[in-house]
Amino acid sequence: MIDDTVRLRPVREDDLPMLEQFLVDPEAAGPFAWFGWADPGRFRRRWAENGMLSDDGGLLMVTSGTEPLGFVAWRKVVTVPGSYFWNMGIQLLPQAQGRGVGTQAQRLLARYLFAHTPVMRIEAHTDVENIAEQRALEKVGFTREGVLRSVVFRDGRWRDSLSYSVLRDDAP
Repeated sequence: MIDDTVRLRPVREDDLPMLEQFLVDPEAAGPFAWFGWADPGRFRRRWAENGMLSDDGGLLMVTSGTEPLGFVAWRKVVTVPGSYFWNMGIQLLPQAQGRGVGTQAQRLLARYLFAHTPVMRIEAHTDVENIAEQRALEKVGFTREGVLRSVVFRDGRWRDSLSYSVLRDDAP
């Protein structure tokens, strides 16, 4: 049961089977995040190495009550020596989509990253056909910056992505 309280928390070992589902189940991954079967052990190895939290990025569970609904993740993008920004993304189970969970989770992640790291910019990309994610990013305060042509290979063809960003001064 999904309630109105969306929270982020570190990954626990009992979350790993749900995370692995996104790598081996096209229905769980959804139409914009299924890129073919992938190594289901990669989450387990990352969790064993560092709990999926490092100076270069991380992954947090999205929850409602005690129920895990998916995850948010971020990675460091170095622009020049000494300068970087975060690129973030989200993956939710199908039953958590369309309820505002993704909007709230991405808002919480952006706030967390601005509060705990010195970055000026957070970026996100989404498929040009993923209207729900575009709306979610805009509700959080991200600005659409442009189209990245043919940057994602999925389902037999190259696809365009939209680039969004939010700056510290625009913080959600």
